[in-house]
Amino acid sequence: LCFATVTPGRAGVTGTRAFMIAAADWHLHPERGPGLRIRQLMISTMAAETAMLRTFTGWLAPTTVFSSYNGRSYDAPLLKTRFRLARQGDPITALDHIDLLYPTRRRYRGVWENCRLATIERQLLKVVREDDLPGSEAPSAWLRFLRGGDAVNLRRVVEHNHQDVVTLAQLFLALVEQQAQADVPPPVNCLPLQAG
Repeated sequence: LCFATVTPGRAGVTGTRAFMIAAADWHLHPERGPGLRIRQLMISTMAAETAMLRTFTGWLAPTTVFSSYNGRSYDAPLLKTRFRLARQGDPITALDHIDLLYPTRRRYRGVWENCRLATIERQLLKVVREDDLPGSEAPSAWLRFLRGGDAVNLRRVVEHNHQDVVTLAQLFLALVEQQAQADVPPPVNCLPLQAG
């Protein structure tokens, strides 16, 4: 389950809440067949956080393996704190978590100018986001909406969050494919054995 959160800023883990969570997983739809399923949650009032966390928990199973980009250091601890503050059980700690930042850094540090997700998208996945709202503007777009303003930039935040988890799924597959290619031994020229 690839996941990414959007927060109103980095005020410290306890004082910060995720106002949006996106998740992507490979799913077999009964009518459309297999594919990447994207689900997103957003709170439109502060009181909705408990329901958002409960819904996110419903997406998890004992066999779920998380995949994120810097999520071990930021997203997962943030959500664990929010679960605790909402007096809900922590569904995250017991699950495995693959943070794609670390294998990406091992493979591409020094190859490109940095290992930010936007750089990986552009260089490795050939994804160029158009009309993308910078992450620094996400908090003001959400707060504007909460205060009764328009949702124009909030839609762009939703699109950005959506692309984040699509990128995570693509990056995961790219890293697995690269590792599989690295693990294949080179062909060996063999002469057939002759009897006698």
